[in-house]
Amino acid sequence: MLSSLKAFNMLVMFLLELSVYAASILWAVSTTDKWPLKVLLGIAAPATLIAVWALFGSPKATYPVHGGGRVLLEVLWFGSGAAALAASGRQGWAAAFAGIFLVNAGLRFLWKQ
Repeated sequence: MLSSLKAFNMLVMFLLELSVYAASILWAVSTTDKWPLKVLLGIAAPATLIAVWALFGSPKATYPVHGGGRVLLEVLWFGSGAAALAASGRQGWAAAFAGIFLVNAGLRFLWKQ
């Protein structure tokens, strides 16, 4: 049973990662009424997040961070998703996202994932 919960927790982390990209796009399209800027921000925001995660956070990262650096990366990276939701006017979703991340991170720490 515990192995199933651990697997589910990793699935939740993956879904949180995808949600950060979606939140950044949502923020981009809610920032302005000018569609060229929406398109530019809608591409640049998730592309920047993808690059940061690929370089430092993914399991196959070019420059993987560990320990305190990993904690800082996750807080800033997933925090950007919560901030994007809040900035787009979805404070309730932002709070829920942050809460789910905190539970997920706590379980990953507890289970050494």
